[in-house]
Amino acid sequence: MVLSQKCQYALRAMYEITLRHDDWPVKSGEIAAAQSIPPRFLENILAQLKRGGFIESKRGREGGYMLADPERETPVGEVIRFIQGPLVPVHCMREGGAATCDLYGSCAFHGMWEQARAAVAEIYDGTTFSDLIREHHGQST
Repeated sequence: MVLSQKCQYALRAMYEITLRHDDWPVKSGEIAAAQSIPPRFLENILAQLKRGGFIESKRGREGGYMLADPERETPVGEVIRFIQGPLVPVHCMREGGAATCDLYGSCAFHGMWEQARAAVAEIYDGTTFSDLIREHHGQST
């Protein structure tokens, strides 16, 4: 499964907002600069993350972005699914995918693809943005 550039930008924005919790609200320009995200794409991504309930915004000169629920440890997988869709290695494993696969139900690869999906989901769902920050900054859990 390859994550889209949009999804990678969304993850990096969530990371930066989580990282800078002491500086909330964080301005979009600061997020863009810190995470090398083109500002014109970032605004749309932030709006989508806001619609998803991951972040909130504050308007005005002292405005910016912050986590919607600072106490909640958001799993990376939750953001990936919201931005990009299900964590599946092949299209036929998506909802309604059986209609597009001539071998559905008798495919020799299905078990392997299911194992790959489960392994990826376990990693993404078992990792929060706070975990990434601790790991990146060499802190223990």
